Amino acid sequence: MISTAIRVARVGSAAELGAAVLMILGFPALMVAALVPNVYAFAAAAAVTYLADHYLHRKGSYLINRLSKVRAGLSIRFLIRQLLLVLLLARLSLADNLIYYGAIACFIAFYGLQAPHGALVTLIRNRRRMPVATRNVDLKSRIRIPDAPPRALLDRSAEKMLHLDLFAVAGILVAAALDSSVYGYVGIVVTVVLGGLYVLALMPYVRGNKIPPNADRVLAAVDDWLVGYKPETVLYFSGSKDSAYQVNMWLETMEQLDTRPLIILRERVILNNLAPTTVPVICVPGGVHLMNLDLSTVRVALYAANVGKNIHLLRVPTMKHVFIGHGDSDKLASVNPFSKVYDEVWTAGRAGRDRYAIADVGVRDDDIVEVGRPQLASIQGRQGVPDDRRGGAVDGHCPTVLYAPTWEGWDGNPGNTSLVLAGENIVKKLVKADPPVRVLYKPHPFTGTVSAKAGAAHKRITALVEKAGAERAADSRFTADTAAQAEAKAKAELTRIEARLAQLSGASGATGDKGDEAEATRDGVVDVRKHEEIAQLRAEWNDAYWRSFPAYEHRVITGAEPRLYDCFNVSDAMVSDISSVVSDFIASGKPYAVTDSAELGVEEFKRQNTAVRAAVILSNSAKELGGLLDAVRDPSADPLAEDRTELKRYLLGPDEPTSIVQFNTAVAGLARKAEARNLGQQAHAAAADAEEAELAGSLPGQRLASTGETDGVTAG
Repeated sequence: MISTAIRVARVGSAAELGAAVLMILGFPALMVAALVPNVYAFAAAAAVTYLADHYLHRKGSYLINRLSKVRAGLSIRFLIRQLLLVLLLARLSLADNLIYYGAIACFIAFYGLQAPHGALVTLIRNRRRMPVATRNVDLKSRIRIPDAPPRALLDRSAEKMLHLDLFAVAGILVAAALDSSVYGYVGIVVTVVLGGLYVLALMPYVRGNKIPPNADRVLAAVDDWLVGYKPETVLYFSGSKDSAYQVNMWLETMEQLDTRPLIILRERVILNNLAPTTVPVICVPGGVHLMNLDLSTVRVALYAANVGKNIHLLRVPTMKHVFIGHGDSDKLASVNPFSKVYDEVWTAGRAGRDRYAIADVGVRDDDIVEVGRPQLASIQGRQGVPDDRRGGAVDGHCPTVLYAPTWEGWDGNPGNTSLVLAGENIVKKLVKADPPVRVLYKPHPFTGTVSAKAGAAHKRITALVEKAGAERAADSRFTADTAAQAEAKAKAELTRIEARLAQLSGASGATGDKGDEAEATRDGVVDVRKHEEIAQLRAEWNDAYWRSFPAYEHRVITGAEPRLYDCFNVSDAMVSDISSVVSDFIASGKPYAVTDSAELGVEEFKRQNTAVRAAVILSNSAKELGGLLDAVRDPSADPLAEDRTELKRYLLGPDEPTSIVQFNTAVAGLARKAEARNLGQQAHAAAADAEEAELAGSLPGQRLASTGETDGVTAG
């Protein structure tokens, strides 16, 4: 019941739900205490509402935003508490006491300070919002950007200002309880003085050298940098916060380009969620500002999504425009008719070309280029199997099978995920397999966010894997050689690496991970040495992680680390659902199974989903799982091996040349086309100018005008 309430209220935990309930019930309790009247009960209820409110704000609770929508926002809650305090004083027969009028005057004055405080905070934030925000762009040498105001002044500023009434409220309650107005006056003075000081502390940051330069100077500085840097290839992206992964997946590819790369973003929220990169990044929210940037050296523009704001760059004829997308699948988004506005569409393999041909949406075959998937370069192929070809435990080792189901989706389609109908059957068969295998269970991070059934299935599967792991730990077949010393050493390595990563993250002010946009733009130049060290440490962390526990141990893996591709590389096979996970795993060439949870039937399932044509198709009973395990234990008896090789080439292109080489070749080829077009335009313009000049020279009237002579009169 509590879990249902948490889901309905959209809060993160039982503690958050409890704080929300206490805050909501606290205000009726305040009213009752004021009417009774009872000072101590009022003080207790007030303390509960203060603490609960503060806790919910610190957690960034969804409920806080919802309360403001029903006219119970932050200011209203504080005002109600203050009005109830005045009611308490009246009920205590203190209406003729000066403390009563002092309380009213205090709260009026205090609210009088809210307007300038709010206006100053808004003005400061607006003035420190850059027309163009950047990362890895040196603007510090071109314009002066002042330090941000102290974080304490602007972070949760409204909440901090309103909580200053705590001194007045506490003082007045003590005065009412002890029948001594002195405490109330002291509290009132402290509240009003601190509120006034808060406003005065903000004022210097709205004028003079405390504010960043205006938009014209910032844009001029960015243009000056562009002239010096001379970008050649641009990755352009626009989208919502949740779509940041679509640009993040291309960052490593951009870093490996042979040409000078640049990333152009259109939303600040994407910039704030951008993964670390060494590529220069420019975020230009304004369309006019973007169109005025000097991008004359850019020859190729890459687009990862089809969105309306693409038109702001598509209008530039001096560069060639390419749709590269953010994944390769059979979804309708992969054959969007909008794609025909681009000069070329790049797909991973032949499958992408065929999709457009079948869809017949106006994209010409001549405009499609197969470039592979550079993001999949880190996925490794089969590394062999234990010496025991039958797959039994060898020195505690055994084949590894990854179960990586996708989440339930928004539409309730039973074919979205195998978790609900097949998940437990799959895991039970895997943990009981003979000869044994190791199970890695990595659920999608959104699992259970929409469907309670999916969430419950995930918990049951987690329990199954953990129970099987405990039983295996007591099995002498696996624990005969536990390599405890090596595992302890690996755990020590993990601790050391994590400490160093935390140190680098904390010391790296150049990551742009700051609350102030102007300061992040000024200091957001990545330290390449640290960036490379972090990449190396993450690779070392991954290696140490897999050595930090027994090679036979079943494992539930959640969170960002280890990454999905790391799980691919330590696995000998995978079970999953229709999603990009399957398409990516195909790059490994390893056996895989996909669950037909919607029970379409094998032939129809394969007809509708290209990526499963070389898979073992599972029903919800998972009775076909033996075929996958046989292929893992004895690769020579793998009936789908050739099919997987052909499908991999069809979906992702050839292994040689490598995908990044193909990608760079495509960029270079298109850049030459753009340059040829621009030279042609220049030649055409020059010819037109020459023709116009020749025509002008052949006309007497114009010849006379050009020398200043008309009708025989020479201009003096």
